[in-house]
Amino acid sequence: MAQVPQRFFDALAVRTWCGLSLRALGRAREEIDAINVYPVADGDTGTNLYLTVESAAAAVEAVFAAHELDAGARGASESPGGASLSPGAAGQAPPGAGDGPSLADAVGAMAHGALIGARGNSGTILAQLLRGMAQVLTAGGDSGRAEGAGLRRALRHAAASARQAVAHPVEGTVLTVASAAADAADGAEGGCAEVARAAYEGARAALAATPGQLPALERAGVVDAGGHGLVTVLAALVETFTGRVPGPVAVPHARAERGGEGLADAHAPAGECATETAAEENGPAFEVIYLLEAEDAVVARLRQRLDALGDSLVVVGGDGLWNVHVHVDDAGAAVEAGVEAGRPYRIRITHFGHGDAHTTKAERPTRERAQRAVVAVVPGEGLAALYAEAGATTLLARPGEPPASGELVQAVRRAHAREVVLLPNDAELRHTAAAAAEQARTEGIRVALIPTRSAVQGIAALAVHEPERRFDEDVVAMTSAAGATRHAEVTVAEHQSWTTAGICQAGDVLGLIDGDVAVIGADVSQVAATVLDRMLSAGGELVTLVLGDAAPRAVADRLEARVREAYLAVDTVVYRGGRQGALLLVGVE
Repeated sequence: MAQVPQRFFDALAVRTWCGLSLRALGRAREEIDAINVYPVADGDTGTNLYLTVESAAAAVEAVFAAHELDAGARGASESPGGASLSPGAAGQAPPGAGDGPSLADAVGAMAHGALIGARGNSGTILAQLLRGMAQVLTAGGDSGRAEGAGLRRALRHAAASARQAVAHPVEGTVLTVASAAADAADGAEGGCAEVARAAYEGARAALAATPGQLPALERAGVVDAGGHGLVTVLAALVETFTGRVPGPVAVPHARAERGGEGLADAHAPAGECATETAAEENGPAFEVIYLLEAEDAVVARLRQRLDALGDSLVVVGGDGLWNVHVHVDDAGAAVEAGVEAGRPYRIRITHFGHGDAHTTKAERPTRERAQRAVVAVVPGEGLAALYAEAGATTLLARPGEPPASGELVQAVRRAHAREVVLLPNDAELRHTAAAAAEQARTEGIRVALIPTRSAVQGIAALAVHEPERRFDEDVVAMTSAAGATRHAEVTVAEHQSWTTAGICQAGDVLGLIDGDVAVIGADVSQVAATVLDRMLSAGGELVTLVLGDAAPRAVADRLEARVREAYLAVDTVVYRGGRQGALLLVGVE
């Protein structure tokens, strides 16, 4: 479907750009992941950029949805003739109320969404680039749009602010590409389309030159992955204003050109170049990321503290909310520095390799690979313990914080097996898990992805897992067990929304069966009982209940009693899931 070009940079252009960027990064994600060698060759830059833009796009969509809700509420309060139903004189909508969100609302949401959803080094820098643009585009007061001159200033400020956010800027990275885009935009005449096209062409030329600026890229035979991601986002900006997609970026591919040796070579000592990359053999063991609520005045001191602890330090944000990214050997010290500065939350710690956090890769003892392992994403500490007891390697996914493909790859590596069965346990993780599986296969690991949509399906699959039988037979049996398990969850609505069961309000209890809202109610026990009855109406032999920390303790007792009384041939098993997001997970086999 052809894209209708936007003439000005207004709220609709922001929405269009975010959507096109997300689509473009979705297509380029695997290619970008594959060339990720700097600062750490963990194969997740494309995925991290995708997730960062996904968060930005979701925030912009929320602004438009809220505006449409407000507009609908105003329309409902008026009579067919347009007179207000409330007493007194007819009300008058504020100026621009029917025109959609303002530019300031849209770019502010985009920047905030990227900030809170930023993943990895490149995602964090991209969040600052978007924030820098927003700062310029919102400085015009009530202006509803920006033209070419405004876009030029926004790109210039974005590049400068991103460079300031990085403790030790390195040329040949996304920072170089952003600066080149701003330089090219400065020399462009005309409107937004001309400025966007110039920025894209400048960025593309700078990207092609990155291998000559960074030895790690030259050794691997690739361009900078973060820079490639930014060029992809700028291509979406061109499409926003022209309706046409620029020509594809020619990207050298290490595995294609060097038989897979390029990425390994990127980590070999290279004399004077060996100390230039943060990802060399003796690099830090952990990536630490967290959001931080802190006064702006204390952030300079936090930067100094974290800079002394590790490298790849990027601190972005402002106005009391920050996103902190750093690579360190002592993850606890990095988090403690955040606690001293303010309130850190959404803390994510990713291990780059095996062994103790304070040993280098050369010092870490090697161990023999197991023949087969199961790697599972689980939503709560209780389930993590349950899966671990059954022999699985687990990756904890906290509510609202799905793991990136790089984290899944690390979990597969941590399992240290020749064959791995991967259980994502979430329909939304299907593409992320597929990317992780593909990355692991390039490393010689045989990976089978079973598309489990819920942790209860994963429990069913794990129950029939037999490492002694042939890999294919084991995968078939586990897939069959998962597919034969219907899944449901009981949760609480966070805001008003249209669902397959009608309109829900914030605070309503929702019962979802196989991913769709089937029941809306006010009482957790009643909704859970209704959900269970509907699931068992199609038959079943075993009911699995996983209670979250926030679920009333009596719920499980009532459901067990109901099964005993009404379904005589059905057994029930109950687990404690911990902080799993949903109040209750239900599985029926």
